[in-house]
Amino acid sequence: MSDEPCAGGSVTGPAGIIVYWDVDDISTAFDRLISIGAKEHRPPRDFGEGFIGASAIDPFGNILGIMHNPHYLEVLGSLQPG
Repeated sequence: MSDEPCAGGSVTGPAGIIVYWDVDDISTAFDRLISIGAKEHRPPRDFGEGFIGASAIDPFGNILGIMHNPHYLEVLGSLQPG
């Protein structure tokens, strides 16, 4: 499976923009995706400071991203007026 374009500008497998959904528990969410038919694209990995991401390919070829950012609510709160 490759994300790289092949000759002629087309791809040979799942590719495109990955939208990441925030989840509370990466391991549980990732295991659930795999248990209902998705295939591992990128296993859970720590990007630092508690930010963890993973992705899976659904049966239709879409890449589904999941992530956990422990700082999200803090950042969101700082954007609220007042």
